[in-house]
Amino acid sequence: MAAKSDGAPIPERNENPPECPPKSDQRPPECRPAELRYSVPDCCWTLCALLVFFSDGASDLWLAADYYLRSNYWCFALTLVFIIVPSVVVQVLSFRWFAYDFSESVDSGTAAAAVVAATGAEESDFSTKDSGERGAGRTGEAAELPRPSTGGGARGCCRAFMWLFQAIVHVFQLAQVWRYVHALYLGVQSRWRGDHERRHFYWRMMFESADISMLRLLESFLKSAPQLVLQLSIMIQASQVLPLQGLSASASLISLAWMIASYQKVLRDSRDDKLPMTYKAVIVQILWHLFTIGARTMAFALFASVFQLYFGIFIVAHWCIMTFWIIQGETDFCMSKWEEIIYNMMVGIVYVFCWFSVREGRTRCRMLIYSLTVFIENVMLTTVWYLYRGSRTSDFYAVIMVCVVASSYALGTFFMFVYYCLLHPDGPVSGWGFVVEKEGPVEALASPTTSLPPDLVSSPPRTLQRTKGLDREQGPGVDGDVFQVRAARGGQAPVPHPTPRTEGPVIRIDLPRKKYPAWDAHFIDRRLRKTILVLESAAPVTPRIQYRCLSTLKEVMEYETTV
Repeated sequence: MAAKSDGAPIPERNENPPECPPKSDQRPPECRPAELRYSVPDCCWTLCALLVFFSDGASDLWLAADYYLRSNYWCFALTLVFIIVPSVVVQVLSFRWFAYDFSESVDSGTAAAAVVAATGAEESDFSTKDSGERGAGRTGEAAELPRPSTGGGARGCCRAFMWLFQAIVHVFQLAQVWRYVHALYLGVQSRWRGDHERRHFYWRMMFESADISMLRLLESFLKSAPQLVLQLSIMIQASQVLPLQGLSASASLISLAWMIASYQKVLRDSRDDKLPMTYKAVIVQILWHLFTIGARTMAFALFASVFQLYFGIFIVAHWCIMTFWIIQGETDFCMSKWEEIIYNMMVGIVYVFCWFSVREGRTRCRMLIYSLTVFIENVMLTTVWYLYRGSRTSDFYAVIMVCVVASSYALGTFFMFVYYCLLHPDGPVSGWGFVVEKEGPVEALASPTTSLPPDLVSSPPRTLQRTKGLDREQGPGVDGDVFQVRAARGGQAPVPHPTPRTEGPVIRIDLPRKKYPAWDAHFIDRRLRKTILVLESAAPVTPRIQYRCLSTLKEVMEYETTV
């Protein structure tokens, strides 16, 4: 039997759907981790992330209080607005996720998965395909499935206490702290427990890390980025730098650079078909974003110190252009069109400050266009400030500021080249000193049957994927635009990947697998999280996750007519 993602048990019309053709892995086996383990550097990274969060928030609050004591009420109000509003938005989103994850009701499909897994079934398939027809005639069987026990009074009191505790945490704006602490706890438990429990806690830790990375990234660009521009503008306009202003601006800049690099690291760690990012690469990426965002915000602050109204017009115009550019690129992160537009609008805010990859495939051209646009804008904003600055600003001071913007952007570009040329997890970027080779179909790369063995499937963040026009046009045997690094000449020849095992429960997700930089569907959709965690805890072996393959036209048409 199979279970829909909405909970109704359904008969499987095609028990053995065609899978993508097998393909040998081009990466040497030693490149992949032997097992998923929470390491000491991972723990230190989370503790440093907590330190960055506290330093950013505390410095902003301290500066706001200082403005109030100095009777500078206008700066106090602006600083406080950029603290409270983004924090409230993040807390509401976080509490909504908690409410869904902690809800009493569990889909009957999840219960069915747990029951079949507990019986020791060797070939249990669970499908997420959502078709009303296929659920007909099986409601009786659905009603007979056992539901999770609601427990007695003690269980009810525990649940009420947890709701109260989470409400207090979110009211006091500490959701991020709780999630960081919870991720630490799950990571430590994954090291102390046995093999089966270790996998369960590791999956939960990756889910939590995905949530906190997305929440912090959103908060950084809603709070830290505007706060940085505001404080720099105040410092330039007043021609003096207060210690608290410098501290707040530095903490905001570090928070921005840290969260972009952290988001990319968690994203790669969550994928079983992608090599993880080393901490050396993360540090270089932090330096890259630190200097480029620093130059960008400095140019903004210089221009805003002279032309406040025109600066607002420029920001709105740049955001609109970037948003329409992202929409034109046909991103694929949400299920509905309007959710996708809202997501693109949020990414447009990120594009005001830095580059952020949101589209599958080769992004070199788009990144080059964006970098040139930002470079030209920085030059124009700085030049206009230099020409129209007030008489209070000396020529020496003006030249120093222009040099700071130019050198900061140059350093950021240098670290970007270092990352892509030397430290990128997949090897150097195509065209920068290595050979590329065109491979087979897109889905042959992304299929779990051709990536890591099932034991190494790591499941880590909230919506499902739609079929793109390119996917509809591709038929069997048509090569997709997928490029992989070929082994260096004289190096070790790639070893064919061992045939993955086929026993144990299979969670069949009837959607094409998302490829980097997008999250896997089971990280985005919380219903799939529940199914995976219940199945994994009940099954004697780790469940395998199988995504739909688009290598045949029949599979594409069936997917389009059922989702």
